[in-house]
Amino acid sequence: MAFKVLNARRAADYEALCDLIVPGSSRIGPATYTDAALAKAPAPLQDTALQAIDALADARTHEALAAHERSAEFALVRALAVEAFCSDFVAPGAPGPGAWTEMGFEVPRPVDLERDWSWLGIR
Repeated sequence: MAFKVLNARRAADYEALCDLIVPGSSRIGPATYTDAALAKAPAPLQDTALQAIDALADARTHEALAAHERSAEFALVRALAVEAFCSDFVAPGAPGPGAWTEMGFEVPRPVDLERDWSWLGIR
């Protein structure tokens, strides 16, 4: 897969960080999601995200990452990692499953919903 904003090294670094922040999340291909999101973001945000990934790239253990836990870079990478996983995205070819399956979250079908019109004052 060709990335638009990330390069192969940053994608690998980012996925390793994602796995530390959201254990097991690398199975959904978070770099694919984040790269696509960043490709639509303004250039300054793209640059900030790339700098944040680079700043944390050497943190390969929970202990090493903890040294950055109060930094802006960590906050940004954590937000991107959580968004990539919790969006229920699974990259083409990634093994998955997505977060919603893991959490047991099922969106109800509209036909299965019991409608409550009491807010209209009709009983």
